[in-house]
Amino acid sequence: MRTRSGKVHRNRRNKVLKAAGGYRGGRHRLYRTARQAVMKAGMHAYASRRQKKRQMRALWITRINAAARLHGVSYSQLIDRLGKANVELDRRMLADLAVSQPEAFKRLVESV
Repeated sequence: MRTRSGKVHRNRRNKVLKAAGGYRGGRHRLYRTARQAVMKAGMHAYASRRQKKRQMRALWITRINAAARLHGVSYSQLIDRLGKANVELDRRMLADLAVSQPEAFKRLVESV
């Protein structure tokens, strides 16, 4: 009789089925479909971790633009003037400043 490396075989399968817990239908119950679903989910997770960075930057730019326009300057003009004034604030910090401390953002816009 052929052996299936018992414990190792079962543990490998259980790891996949555990990762597929919560999936619908056979995707959480049947090893073959669960393995495919877990692999596809991993691919989506990998891609989404990169998309998240793009989406956050777009959000920061939108927030900075909205706050800058309240003070009569566009996003591109603000970024250009900040660069020429050697202000070392990245978009994440600028967006946080615009949302949480509008007065400080206003002073920053007026200074450049």
